[in-house]
Amino acid sequence: MTDLTTYRNIGIFAHVDAGKTTTTERFLKLTGKIHKIGEVHDGAATTDFMDQEQERGITIQSAATTCEWDGHRLNIIDTPGHVDFTIEVYRSLKVLDGGVGVFCGSGGVEPQSETNWRYANDSEVARLIFVNKLDRLGADFYRVVDQVENVLGANALVMTLPIGEEDDFVGVVDVLSAKAWVWDDSGDPTKYEITDIPADLVDKAAEYREKLIETALEQDDDLMEAYLDGTEPSVDDVKKCIRKGTIALDFFPTYCGSAFKNKGVQLILNAVVDYLPNPMEVDPQPEVDLEGNETGEHAIVDANGPLRALAFKIMDDRYGALTFTRIYSGSLKKGDTVLNTFTGKTERIGRIVEMHADSREERDSAQAGDIIALLGMKNTRTGHTLCDPVKPATLEPMVFPDPVISIAISPNDKAGAEKMGVALNKMMQEDPSFRVMTDEESGETIIKGMGELHLDIKVDILKRTHGVEVQVGKPQVAYRESITKTVEDSYTHKKQTGGSGQFAKIDYIVEPGEQGSGYEFESKVTGGNVPREFWPAVEKAFQMSMDEGTLAGFPLLDVKVTLVDGAFHAVDSSAIAYELAGRSAYRQTIPKASPQLLEPVMKVDVFTPDDHVGDVIGDLNRRRGMIKSQDAGPSGVRVKADCPLSEMFGYIGDLRTMTSGRGQFSMEFSHYAPCPANVAEEVIKETRERKAASK
Repeated sequence: MTDLTTYRNIGIFAHVDAGKTTTTERFLKLTGKIHKIGEVHDGAATTDFMDQEQERGITIQSAATTCEWDGHRLNIIDTPGHVDFTIEVYRSLKVLDGGVGVFCGSGGVEPQSETNWRYANDSEVARLIFVNKLDRLGADFYRVVDQVENVLGANALVMTLPIGEEDDFVGVVDVLSAKAWVWDDSGDPTKYEITDIPADLVDKAAEYREKLIETALEQDDDLMEAYLDGTEPSVDDVKKCIRKGTIALDFFPTYCGSAFKNKGVQLILNAVVDYLPNPMEVDPQPEVDLEGNETGEHAIVDANGPLRALAFKIMDDRYGALTFTRIYSGSLKKGDTVLNTFTGKTERIGRIVEMHADSREERDSAQAGDIIALLGMKNTRTGHTLCDPVKPATLEPMVFPDPVISIAISPNDKAGAEKMGVALNKMMQEDPSFRVMTDEESGETIIKGMGELHLDIKVDILKRTHGVEVQVGKPQVAYRESITKTVEDSYTHKKQTGGSGQFAKIDYIVEPGEQGSGYEFESKVTGGNVPREFWPAVEKAFQMSMDEGTLAGFPLLDVKVTLVDGAFHAVDSSAIAYELAGRSAYRQTIPKASPQLLEPVMKVDVFTPDDHVGDVIGDLNRRRGMIKSQDAGPSGVRVKADCPLSEMFGYIGDLRTMTSGRGQFSMEFSHYAPCPANVAEEVIKETRERKAASK
């Protein structure tokens, strides 16, 4: 059995264009996994292997790879930075023990960094911070550290200081060892020397070293007491304290460098080994029952325990479907039979492979702590648990957000229709935030996703990977409906056809619920006027009816239904009769409760150069945006606003025109809010016309 203390399962995450993939590439070069460095801007990076990634210079799906450093095995996942693909970051963080958050030296803490940091906090993942691109114009390490502390609320423990900045950036000061690492101009990461700290940085390094030791020693009362009495702790003792505090999320060791110029990367690899946890040092995964309630048991990381593994990603490639799996407990061999607790069926493990981006190495077995890919899994999907059939258990499943944007697509010819169905099914299995449905009235295929870029990439994959040419319709917004008034009402369902008939009478109150409360049902019937066994039928009838509102057919949100009284017939009443009464009651009462249309509102984060701030704010106001804040930085201003999604289509083109190509923005779903009357009328009219035309 492998020594699990030498394992590090880590992810690299950051805002788009902060240098995650370049950092991963340098890790692979330094660990001897690759011999030639591939650059993102040339479309040659190892972990960006999709055509779409190479052309656009962005990461779209997370890629896994494995390498060795200083006798330790590093399983690395390079994740996307673009907001439309945050689902990839979320599900990667779910299965990782540690992470490296990469921040741009000039851009600082950007919008997507905040989202990813929040995900990492939710998953309680220990992290290092790497302030990258210090060779860039406007780079300022100390400003980024301030932002990490103020914007993210994270305690940055500064481990290295930059020597020089922008074009003059040559190396870093290792604060703990009080030595300088200086690289030459050859661009070879191994061409460096360790020397004394430059004279102009001696005082600053001493100040940061004192701060570092004091913060670290807070983890050990005895060492702290000795230090206060004048005994300097050994470097090993300080490292032990840093490791303890990092794993407890008390602080985040912070490094600086330039991955592109090959400066400062070795220190991060050393820190991954020194400070990030091995699989046994992380809180074990809670186990849940089939209803999703915690059982109190945990999947303890132990190669000899019962098998507990989580499938966190499905990827289809030329050899078939790969199921990326993290093993938490037990071991797995080729040919084993495992139980999928979600489907209740067993599956046989065909092959086990270790991934290096899109190439693979065969393995006969894998054990707790490993991240591997399985071939031949027929019914396993993202978030499913694979376990020992004799000792079954389910790990906490993943929760994915609902899509906010949809478009209609149709194949160019009859032959493409079948191919499109198969391709869309595969794409849904790979990406849980991508949904496909058929509009029952129009017969159109609707694809739904997290943003325009997300759907744009999906259409591109359909065309290139699956050879299906499609026509794309206008983007549709996922509106919702709600009610604003409380209504007390009654409905009687009576049907008499020879023999026994149907009878159900219900008296009920329909009222608006709290925002985000969903559907609530309560029965206050006393005295058996509506027998208890028929209450679930009424509850189910209202719940199923909520899928279609009465204004324009959009799902209804946040409603509370209270059953207060009714009547029944000893012979003619049945669950079916009460269900039919509930459905008719819904259609009768909801229009009386002043229904209103809700629209998705997005959290928009825009970066603009100083001289275009007025134009950008004016434009956001025209789009019905609510400006939340403006933060001036050294290279421009960040404007945060809440804007309706319907007003944001094509925004990137308008922003670039306004800012001479220098503006950037990201957005993510925030909440649903009532539509202004004029907008609601237009949407309802359009929706009704579309439905009428499709009949």
